[in-house]
Amino acid sequence: MTGQAPQAVLGIETSCDETAAAIVLRDQSGKGGIRSNVVRSQLEEHAQYGGVVPELAARAHVTHLDRIIAEAARQADMELSEVDAIAATAGPGLIGGVLVGLTTAKALAAALGKPLVAVNHLEAHALTARLTDGVTFPYLMLLVSGGHSQFVLVRGVGDYERWGSTIDDALGEAFDKVAKLLSLGHPGGPAVERTALNGDPKRFAFPRPLLREQRLDFSFSGLKTAVRLEAEKRQPLSDQDVADIAASFQAAACDVVGTRTRQALERFRAELPEHPPQLVVAGGVAANKQIGAALRAAAEATGARVVIPPPALCTDNGAMVAWAGAERLALGVTDGLDVVARPRWPLDLPDMKVASDAA
Repeated sequence: MTGQAPQAVLGIETSCDETAAAIVLRDQSGKGGIRSNVVRSQLEEHAQYGGVVPELAARAHVTHLDRIIAEAARQADMELSEVDAIAATAGPGLIGGVLVGLTTAKALAAALGKPLVAVNHLEAHALTARLTDGVTFPYLMLLVSGGHSQFVLVRGVGDYERWGSTIDDALGEAFDKVAKLLSLGHPGGPAVERTALNGDPKRFAFPRPLLREQRLDFSFSGLKTAVRLEAEKRQPLSDQDVADIAASFQAAACDVVGTRTRQALERFRAELPEHPPQLVVAGGVAANKQIGAALRAAAEATGARVVIPPPALCTDNGAMVAWAGAERLALGVTDGLDVVARPRWPLDLPDMKVASDAA
């Protein structure tokens, strides 16, 4: 990094079932670097329930967050007093967990006399590719996670236009529910992907919801229901039945996501002809290799660049929160200690905008 000393931001992430903290640097030119990124998964706490239990998640954050923050500082070889700001997820997410992280960030900011940046979890995902790959604005983001499936045009920090979303289940949620239905364990996404490797993706003709429509919305509820009905009529399921159902479900999901992405990139070309099309993929489902292949094929068909950050930075982590905080801090945007946690916080709300005098 060149020029003035880069700003260091501590990021805290507690929106779901990862307790995470990181310290990230950002220099005046916008280049970034990760000094530390510590994530503690709660998979063991929730495995027996087949999904995330909000109260258990919040308790685990309370138990482990202080240690995770201290470890992030140790790995960065920094004292917390040396960071320039404290950033924390303020939503959307499980409200108990969000409150744990945001309250801790407020306490640190007050005790250390540092600015606080309340980060939208979705914005953290949206901006991660600028940290990892130096992506420039504008670009199209596809967010595919356990709670979200949406296309967002990213024009700048705080400047987002949602082009499409799910009308029912998110893609990650559908993977989790199919995994539970097939008794594959938790987390569902990786379990379905592993099982599908031994299956025939053409054995079952599962539906591709909304595939013939031009709008950029998703629907996975009907696909999930078709999987359930097929499984119920074949009880007891053989191992091959399970593998074939998983493979056929995954193939249907890939077709839907690939087709929608091609349509979204064609819209990008039509509406922003002066900019080369870029697709940034975020969220835990981005780690699925078959989904990734479908997205790369869609990008190749439309002449677009596709950027998928490393898997550890696609799932929830503190580095993405720290980076989003650093991006806002660079524009002079901070928050007061009275900022509130939000269980819901869409990216395209007016309060995400960065004031022109700050920019």
